[in-house]
Amino acid sequence: MRHVEVVCTGNICRSPIGEVVLRAKLAAAGIDDVVVTSSGTGGWHIGDPMDSRAAAALARRGYDGSAHRAQEFRRGWFGERDLVLAMDSGHLSVLRRRGGRDLAVPVELFAELDVPDPYYGDESGFDDVLAQIETAADTWVTRLTR
Repeated sequence: MRHVEVVCTGNICRSPIGEVVLRAKLAAAGIDDVVVTSSGTGGWHIGDPMDSRAAAALARRGYDGSAHRAQEFRRGWFGERDLVLAMDSGHLSVLRRRGGRDLAVPVELFAELDVPDPYYGDESGFDDVLAQIETAADTWVTRLTR
């Protein structure tokens, strides 16, 4: 089994959306050897469900994010993951610093452009983020098929 970790700041908006969408798209493509989890660079929300606006955006598109509980990315996970996907360039920098010089696991951006943080906006921002994540997830499904 391969393990992909999706990372944002608090693990209540972008990364859980990425986790749910990527997992669903991999399943729809018949890829069953990839586990997808998510976490945050910070631990402020550990144990919390995803933001209700994120869950509502997912539900409107037919996804179920109800099982999600936030967790903080642990440095030791670099040795347990095959790929770490950051939602923006800030997360990418934090993760690469935490991994150090001998980082063996690929740490990349989830999408071609930074996925903006919808937390301080209204519901439409969550729908926009979801659409961006769905497009990027299609690319990852193709890459993970190889």
